[in-house]
Amino acid sequence: MNKTIIRKMELTDLDDVMNVELASFQSPWKREDFEFDLVKNRFSHYLVLEKDERVIAYCGVWIVMESAQITNIAVLPGERGHKYGEKLFEQVMKMTKRFDVDELTLEVRESNEVAQKMYEKFGLEIVSRRENYYPDQEDAYVMWVKLS
Repeated sequence: MNKTIIRKMELTDLDDVMNVELASFQSPWKREDFEFDLVKNRFSHYLVLEKDERVIAYCGVWIVMESAQITNIAVLPGERGHKYGEKLFEQVMKMTKRFDVDELTLEVRESNEVAQKMYEKFGLEIVSRRENYYPDQEDAYVMWVKLS
């Protein structure tokens, strides 16, 4: 029936989250990175998107005072193209407003035009470039939006 829900990430989600992470990125985060953020980092907040009771997407954001930084967002490759990333990002944007965040920023691969277009739908604009940002030396665009 393709029932989807978006909720706060739990430690018990990490097996599914790691499946999404490993399938999505050339330089994936380690499980310990997620564990640290979930347990010890008071600035981090993660949401997952479940489809039929299985995590197929997640998004992390660090909120420090009035600024939010998207740490990562990923959708399982076989589930892309159904606007799950947009639904998840929309919920993250709503969450940041509850924390009175004034601005949101993120880095995105220069080659990831699909993600760039999605972020633009939420008002983010490219404001700079970070050369050789990723381990494979690809540049990143810094995208930013004022929320208040």
